Amino acid sequence: MENLKILGLCGSLRKKSTNMGMLRYARAHVPEGMTIEIADLSHIPFYNEDIKDKPSSVEALFQQMSEADGFLFACPEYNYSIAPALKNALDWASREPSNLLLNDKPAAMMGAGGGMGTSRAQYHLRQVCVFLNLHLLNRPEVFCNAFANTFNEESELIDPKIQQLIEQQLIALKAFSQKWQVPKN
Repeated sequence: MENLKILGLCGSLRKKSTNMGMLRYARAHVPEGMTIEIADLSHIPFYNEDIKDKPSSVEALFQQMSEADGFLFACPEYNYSIAPALKNALDWASREPSNLLLNDKPAAMMGAGGGMGTSRAQYHLRQVCVFLNLHLLNRPEVFCNAFANTFNEESELIDPKIQQLIEQQLIALKAFSQKWQVPKN
């Protein structure tokens, strides 16, 4: 089997984002036969149907999405819901003919936030993924409190329990993705 390509998308654009810290940890600890590339959403303009020529930042994201076998979403929680940057990237991609970039692909999600982690935002993201026909991994769920000594000052994940949970999620995502993968000619 070819190397499984997962595209990581982080809803937080902050330089010291704990959610980006989770994605970086995941990228550094993928199981053999899997890679994670992290998309840069910082230059994606808000989706607007009046924009007829896709900006180069959107074209670059679409190229990454088309090459991805699946997705790993780092989902911060803003006001009990999905962060705009992540939702915006999915909105752009969903407008492509036949939802080609997202349709029928596997995905997993994780998130760091306040007291309940990002459980409410992840629930909303699950609803969005149903419409987009993305197949979400159900377990293990990964959400953590970003303010409970889970991250260091550089927003690197240091909590062994969450590290282990992410590693378990990556193993599960790999197995789940292999079920959905179509052989390439």
